[in-house]
Amino acid sequence: MTTETLPVTDRTRVRRLPKRGNYELDTIRAILDEALLCHVGFVIDGSPAVIPTIHWREGDTLYFHGSAASRMLRSLEKGVEACVTVTLLDGLVLARSAFHHSMNYRSVVVYGTARIVEGDEKLRALDALVEHVVRGRSAEIRRPNDKELRQTLVLAIPIDEASAKIRTGGPIDDDEDYTLPVWAGVLPMRLTPGEPVADTGVVAEVPEYIAQYSR
Repeated sequence: MTTETLPVTDRTRVRRLPKRGNYELDTIRAILDEALLCHVGFVIDGSPAVIPTIHWREGDTLYFHGSAASRMLRSLEKGVEACVTVTLLDGLVLARSAFHHSMNYRSVVVYGTARIVEGDEKLRALDALVEHVVRGRSAEIRRPNDKELRQTLVLAIPIDEASAKIRTGGPIDDDEDYTLPVWAGVLPMRLTPGEPVADTGVVAEVPEYIAQYSR
């Protein structure tokens, strides 16, 4: 079976440690789907800005949303180019020397120009947002009303100029350091949910999709 890969552009080519670069669409999609937070970089009035926000993916389109008054979203809807980054931390790589400490991670960078999302696509996208954060939730909650939809801006960027960068494995020390009496290895890291805390007045039982939540 052929693996679908994205074309490598000047912007997406991984130059530092290129063996860690990955341009496979399935890999890029999986990282975007697991992450809950992205950072959107853009230039406004000649100054750079990087804003954290929730993102989600449907097919090969990356969505994010916010207040209709958001400076970031208002800038991007006018055609300002964006650079969206996502990073998942998988472990702390502890070497025998300070220099060779590192982290295991999976990251994605997406470049593109956003378009505004309206009509039925906007409703579907907002449902998909809820499902991205907590799968199964959208079937139980009230959907946005007309006023809330007017107050919310949804933008989309095609996932056609993107790359992933991934590090796995243990530390890579200098040969002479392997005899040092220092512990070395990987401390795995993962996002782990705690016990659900019900809001005041809630009488419903904790849903299974919350009790068994995982990314």
